[in-house]
Amino acid sequence: MSEPVIGLIHPGEMGAAVGKVLRDRGHTVLWASKGRSEETEARAEQAGLADAGTVEKLSRISKVILSICPPHAALGVARSVGWFEGLYIDANAVSPATAREVATLVSNFVDGGIVGSPPREAGTTRLYLSGPSAGEAAALFEGTPLDTRVVSGDPGDASAVKMAYAAWTKGTAAMLLAIRALARAEGVEDALLDEWRLSQPKLLDRSESAARSAGRKGWRWVAEMEEIAATFDAADLPDGFHLAAAEVFRRSPRLDDARLDEVLREITAEEAR
Repeated sequence: MSEPVIGLIHPGEMGAAVGKVLRDRGHTVLWASKGRSEETEARAEQAGLADAGTVEKLSRISKVILSICPPHAALGVARSVGWFEGLYIDANAVSPATAREVATLVSNFVDGGIVGSPPREAGTTRLYLSGPSAGEAAALFEGTPLDTRVVSGDPGDASAVKMAYAAWTKGTAAMLLAIRALARAEGVEDALLDEWRLSQPKLLDRSESAARSAGRKGWRWVAEMEEIAATFDAADLPDGFHLAAAEVFRRSPRLDDARLDEVLREITAEEAR
């Protein structure tokens, strides 16, 4: 049987890495360049993706569509492909309710949630899948560095795993950023950092890592925190933790790597004084 053509919408850092995994597996992987940035085009080219030009053409040619985009765009991406008859894998950081809403927009839906860094070597990244066709989706990645885990046959379950996982990883990152901001505002940041070195030695590095990540990608995490909050609310649990986390990331400055390094050097110099 010939390998199905896979359409990838849209190749950001994670999407391009997943696309390359599929390309290296022998699949033809398409993307749509219309309206995308030069940075996205460079990532797609480096990953070996073929340009279909438009999402409309990509949808017409592909037998599988893989959506990996910022969570606030998940529904819009699904609507942009129309009533797709092939296998539609939504691997976005969205609530189970949002995942099930996406499922109403396509014919054959698989819910997905990615945990880990962009997959470049085995053991770093897992793709959780759920829905009646989850096994079919998992087979596309067989033999690749991306580890697929079928959760259940119910759409929404893979997203629930992602929401619960990110509630801790990104939620606690936001808390650390807020704590340091509070200590700085009260003029006691040095004293707090000294205490962390004594009693919580890992927190200083974690807080600096959180600042670096938030500067690069915090704008994407605002909607993710809101999706997590909605997941908690749907389970009749307090949603305020992650609504606050969304606000922390909303306030985080969006910095490039050079500016991030400059900021962190300034922080380190201040701590040394």
